[in-house]
Amino acid sequence: MVDNESMTAPIPAPALPTLAPADAETYASWFACLAEPTRVRLLHTIASRPGTVSVGDLADALGIGQPTVSHHLRKLAEVDFITLTKEGTSTRVAINPACCTGLPHAADAVMGLLASRPCCPTDLPEDVTVRAMETDDFGAVRRVYADGIATGNATFETEVPDIEALDAKWLKEHRWVAEIDGEVVGWAALTPVSTREVYAGVAENSLYVGDGARGRGVGKALIHRQVTAADAGGLWTLQTSIFPENKPALALHHSAGFRTLGVRERIARHHGVWRDTIMLERRRDDSCQPAD
Repeated sequence: MVDNESMTAPIPAPALPTLAPADAETYASWFACLAEPTRVRLLHTIASRPGTVSVGDLADALGIGQPTVSHHLRKLAEVDFITLTKEGTSTRVAINPACCTGLPHAADAVMGLLASRPCCPTDLPEDVTVRAMETDDFGAVRRVYADGIATGNATFETEVPDIEALDAKWLKEHRWVAEIDGEVVGWAALTPVSTREVYAGVAENSLYVGDGARGRGVGKALIHRQVTAADAGGLWTLQTSIFPENKPALALHHSAGFRTLGVRERIARHHGVWRDTIMLERRRDDSCQPAD
């Protein structure tokens, strides 16, 4: 007989992401149109110039004959990359504004950048407790902040801000501390990016783990609470900037649904040295479960 309790049921493999057939067909037609280098050059020239341009001007700019230009323009117009408007005996060419967003969107979709990303880490440590930050925690919070500054790869700050400055800038309902055995070993907080109402749902995140508690899942516990509380609290975008050398922080944020937007090269000097930062962003995922 087989002891059912000792059997391990096979874990089904997660479903592979797929692109909708209609979207795939549309994107394929766009990419096929751009498989001709002359069309790429034409599209670049048209998109880079405000307003309209004549066929003759395009021919002169690219150094090719007008009949060839007209042929490629018709192909670009067929997939709605450009518009062709008759003005008397001449044709004026303009970029289709929808192309400026549609084409990058297609590239992002095909490369999986628009696919669902993880909501937050799920393998949370059992010995770490995350709770709302209280006034009495600021001393420990500043100590952990100092540990981060000491690494040289956590922040441009060279001195720990005072309690009043921290309390003034962080959102009251989005500041957390992590504890192990009753001791504060990490913290996370959100700072509004603007006072304008249109950006009310956009905040920049900060997350620090004390020197003696790294590698124990404290960051996972903190970012889990941070992003799920942000989702439940109506924030729609979280953003952050991280030094490229801080690979653990980059991995942690990617595990919580952040995506890399780009590198800001030589954005500021740190101890007299120009430093790059990587800009990351997380959009709210409505499929995530809100925090308890």
